[in-house]
Amino acid sequence: MNQNGRVSGKVALVTGASLGIGRACAKLLAAEGAAVAITDVRDEPGHSLVEEICQSGGTASYWHLDVADEDAVRATAKAVEAKFGAISILVNNAGISGVDKPTHEVTSEEWDRLMAVNVKGVFFCTKHVLPQMMKANKGSIINLSSIYGLVGAPDVPPYHASKGAVRLMTKTDALIYAPYGIRVNSIHPGFIWTPMVEGYLSSQSDQAAGRKALDALHPLGHVGEPDDIAYGVLYLGSDESKFITGTELVIDGGYTAR
Repeated sequence: MNQNGRVSGKVALVTGASLGIGRACAKLLAAEGAAVAITDVRDEPGHSLVEEICQSGGTASYWHLDVADEDAVRATAKAVEAKFGAISILVNNAGISGVDKPTHEVTSEEWDRLMAVNVKGVFFCTKHVLPQMMKANKGSIINLSSIYGLVGAPDVPPYHASKGAVRLMTKTDALIYAPYGIRVNSIHPGFIWTPMVEGYLSSQSDQAAGRKALDALHPLGHVGEPDDIAYGVLYLGSDESKFITGTELVIDGGYTAR
């Protein structure tokens, strides 16, 4: 553990931490001194990440967690507290992209499944970590929304709706829990090179052209990397951001500046 790191002495729970953005967040938080609870439904890469962090001198453990299961969320929050102490950083990263259909073709089951993970998952994790933070009178909750929690696009309607919900949930909780010293902020990534984006491109016949088109959506000329988001999470999780709550950190290569 880095005793002089930016989040030394803090306990972080990261959801959806086995791959992509969540993995980058967990690695960076651990490198900067936090004890990290890595949670996901993908067990093998999650355990591998714990091994990688521990071999580097960091502190981490893995819990299998479906964030749409409230009982599992409650039990995991208690287990993390028992192992590491009270959770002081919650990174609500777990999410799915859902179906890419126009609204009139989306089924109720497809809508509910996405909302269960992307919205209820954020609600459950926040709900069951908050008592630990309230008792300590401090904490930072970081909700991963999206550029599509700020602007629209003509695709994946349930996903866009879910990310808009996360943005407003963030502001509401920021106002409710500010008296307890708890800060709540959202991060809004542009397209980031993750397994989710790779999967999106793999469905296209010309993947090279698809990647070039994705790059061109961003004024900086390329999609982002998971570490670009992880550094934002590190900042919001650290005491460096002690006067920031209820706001959006947009990390999008200029996508929403148009």
